[in-house]
Amino acid sequence: MNDFLKNFSLEGKIAWITGASYGIGFAIATAYAQSGATIVFNDINQELVDKGMKAYEAAGIKAHGYVCDVTNEAAVQALVKQIEAEVGVVDILVNNAGIIRRIPMCEMPAEEFAKVINVDLVAPFIVAKAVIPSMIAKGHGKIINICSMMSELGRETVSAYAAAKGGLKMLTRNICSEYGEHNIQCNGIGPGYIATPQTAPLRERQPDGSRHPFDQFIVAKTPAARWGTTEDLMGPAVFLASDASNFVNGHVLYVDGGILAYIGKQPG
Repeated sequence: MNDFLKNFSLEGKIAWITGASYGIGFAIATAYAQSGATIVFNDINQELVDKGMKAYEAAGIKAHGYVCDVTNEAAVQALVKQIEAEVGVVDILVNNAGIIRRIPMCEMPAEEFAKVINVDLVAPFIVAKAVIPSMIAKGHGKIINICSMMSELGRETVSAYAAAKGGLKMLTRNICSEYGEHNIQCNGIGPGYIATPQTAPLRERQPDGSRHPFDQFIVAKTPAARWGTTEDLMGPAVFLASDASNFVNGHVLYVDGGILAYIGKQPG
């Protein structure tokens, strides 16, 4: 590897990806492992952690899995101490754990709204707050928050999610503002519509062979004319975790196939 490409290496780094038993978090963790990082992940229960451990083992990755509810500040603080004792100080944090509730705003109980805010916005605050002191002491750190196109746009039925992801964009900028002088870079990744098992029903062909209406909508709104894949997120995630991005701070990198740049096709 030549000297310039070493800037993209994560060799010797410890990366903690929250909620990374599957999906986007698992893909990012896989990219980090392939780039040389030691992988730490957590999930909400033992069943999900076991599922994740099996997936990492099948991929040939040695991962350290822990059960932790990221909305519980005491549990997160305790887990950080455990990770530091058993693995080492976290160099890279990816706040990936999240939930969505698709409910029209006027039908959504405040308790449900608060639950989404708690997982998608308060938890990244709790986890970042827990790792920043050791990053300061070590002299560097990377925090990557998984934002969303809903950090910029609204849509029917996702008031809580959009509010949380918009807040997460601003939390990203504020962590940059507050801790950039300590050589901590905090950036976001905003995935577009990604083909995952969770979105598979929206991409199934209809009985007449036509695309699902939502599938048609997304492909028409995306200049790339396709859904993204979890692999599409790997390169951007490695870049933001590596020394190649040491002067990139407070930025949200949208990996969306161009949706946010595009007004859409004129009706025929």
